[in-house]
Amino acid sequence: MKMAEQPNPDVFGSNASELASEYNCVVVKAGTNVLTGGKDELDLSIMEELVRQLAWLHSRGIKVLLVTSGAIAAGRKVLGMNEDKTDMSYRQMLASVGQSRLLQLYSSLFETWGIIVAQALLTRNDLSDRQGYLNVRNILHSLLSRGVIPIINENDVVALEEIGPVFGDNDTLSALVVNLVDADLLAILTDTNGLFTADPNKDTNATILNRVERVDSYIESLAGKHDNQRSRGGMASKLSAAKMATRLGTTVVICNGLIEDIVPRIVLGQAIGTLFVPTANKMESRKRWMLSGLSIKGDIYVDNGAEHALAEDNKSLLPAGVNNVSGDFRRGDVVSIKNVDGVMIACGLTNYDASEISKMKGQRSESIQAVIDNYYGQEVVHRNNMVLL
Repeated sequence: MKMAEQPNPDVFGSNASELASEYNCVVVKAGTNVLTGGKDELDLSIMEELVRQLAWLHSRGIKVLLVTSGAIAAGRKVLGMNEDKTDMSYRQMLASVGQSRLLQLYSSLFETWGIIVAQALLTRNDLSDRQGYLNVRNILHSLLSRGVIPIINENDVVALEEIGPVFGDNDTLSALVVNLVDADLLAILTDTNGLFTADPNKDTNATILNRVERVDSYIESLAGKHDNQRSRGGMASKLSAAKMATRLGTTVVICNGLIEDIVPRIVLGQAIGTLFVPTANKMESRKRWMLSGLSIKGDIYVDNGAEHALAEDNKSLLPAGVNNVSGDFRRGDVVSIKNVDGVMIACGLTNYDASEISKMKGQRSESIQAVIDNYYGQEVVHRNNMVLL
């Protein structure tokens, strides 16, 4: 077994042997532009360097999961097809050939360090229902407990009509994996140094944002100022992933994956790339699943009084504060709760069907039994089954 090499002391300085104690589980997302070095095929030397860094973390007891792109690039190389087509069937064909090749490369590279890897191909449907979510979560935790590094990718080969919308160059998928394993850190490796105020390739006045406290509308507006022709997700999907992960209590860093020893640098706490600060504390599994957004079946719109009661007074949602309902959800489904401006302020498990809430909306709690057939209590969504954003 080959042991992971020590980090370069010239890079890390005197703290090379000290890891940031809060990072016990790390999800690393490697995008296509990183793995190819900006070319049309996978760059083996870049993959070797990435694996070396992850092996170094693994050898120090940190649980590591790799969310990787690159199946399409691998398929293009194997088949010798260089057409830059974007239609779905062509992309799926390349992925079906390249996925096994990609895993073979990773398996061989990690084996050099004595590390076993496992493949996990996921779709939205795998995570949208509670049982599927728990099954995937249990498998990943079981692998990690045995020192196995999961290699995770979106299942591009499955038809879109079966899986719904794609995750988006694995950015959203990486945030969902954070949710599954309660990770402490998400490192999104891309081909830029982080989030800038403008495209640094076009604007000499563009400056990098070293720290983001919250992904708000201003931060989201910056995504359109980052041009990227090769990446399917782009900066917008990376910011969406950062927003989701930080809501779950996870630190996120978007950075240049080609910088020397970038992953250990992040884990050691070096100020590099753009760091996104967690906006919430860690929460229990069921609430994390609800907050992932994949399971939401409909929307409940509330008035200002109800919004205040939920956000400020930690109350349950009562029918008196409900203005409107959309979607055909059932009792026990996950619904989003939106304010008068249509902004999602919470999500939770509903006690009633959409049709029943439509009948009771705006009414006082003591009056609702007269308008519905089945009474399950006065709360539309109980506080214990709700997550505030």
